Amino acid sequence: MQKPTTVIVIDDHALFRRGVSQMISSDPDFLVVGEAASGADGLLLVKQLVPDIVLIDLNMKGMNGIETLTLIKDEKLDSRCIVLTVSDAESDLLEALRAGADGYLLKDMEPEDLCESLKRTMTGVTVLHESLTEILKNALIHPTLSRSEEEISLTEREREILECLANGLNNKTIARNLGISDTTVKVHIKHLLSKLKLTSRLEAAVWAHRKK
Repeated sequence: MQKPTTVIVIDDHALFRRGVSQMISSDPDFLVVGEAASGADGLLLVKQLVPDIVLIDLNMKGMNGIETLTLIKDEKLDSRCIVLTVSDAESDLLEALRAGADGYLLKDMEPEDLCESLKRTMTGVTVLHESLTEILKNALIHPTLSRSEEEISLTEREREILECLANGLNNKTIARNLGISDTTVKVHIKHLLSKLKLTSRLEAAVWAHRKK
């Protein structure tokens, strides 16, 4: 009988972390050997157990996902590192891949698709959520995009949220209208403000009105 693929889950949201662990464990091909609530604890656990796969949240307090990923890769372990996040921002995707990520998946994917992606990564394939392939293609086609034209690099979801901000909608209303969580809305707003070099949602609303 083939030995199951070992997995460690690093995520600072306990409910999500445990839910993912339980879901993965329901597949006999996998064995979750550890969980960590922070990047620092996760790094120690990975060094100790050297799992086949490490699932890493991107937005964590303290040591974030990119820092955690970089330090794990510095250890030259055989572990495959997969970012599992709510962020579909081009900047996060590219930063994770540059840091050595072996995959980039979104938390809203179907459970069976997650397990299938983890099985694929064990064959040496870099796995990406299907919605990210177009973003990555555009980034490769237009690598010299001027940072003064950052609005062009906004994802479709970020553009939708920017339009909602321009209409004066709050996070809960935006989440309800787009069918996503409040947390996801906050992450998207953070990224679009960063891309547009703005400091508040009010500035983003004004910027959007000026561009109309």
